[in-house]
Amino acid sequence: MDNLVKQIAAEIEHVEKSLNNLETAMAIKEKSVIELAAIATFLHNIYNGIENILKRILKAKNIIIPKSDTWHKDLLKHCVSDKIIHRKLSENLFEYLTFRHFFIHSYGFMLEESPLEDLADNISRVWTEFLAAIEYYRK
Repeated sequence: MDNLVKQIAAEIEHVEKSLNNLETAMAIKEKSVIELAAIATFLHNIYNGIENILKRILKAKNIIIPKSDTWHKDLLKHCVSDKIIHRKLSENLFEYLTFRHFFIHSYGFMLEESPLEDLADNISRVWTEFLAAIEYYRK
């Protein structure tokens, strides 16, 4: 369990750096495609860190998520059914998973400011809820 705590702590540190960078990028008034791409990257990094933490917790519990086209969705489902996170948090995280999919399979010039702002405005709250949900695994 000690190794899991260290791995989670490292991921948390990376996510929190990404949150700080996101805040800096969001403070820019006139956002060009460059700033929008940076915001999208930080949102992707934050969700990726959350997934990494969830994967590590499941691995520590000897729960295997089979590799498939839907493994990202399956990860959230397993974490709800195993009571690592609650359903509402999973639904909130699913918005970032959906964005992650778009981000990976699209082009930076396709990013729109309004949807990015909505995701960015909510991520701190989602992150705080996530940290509370995984508190047991951080000790």
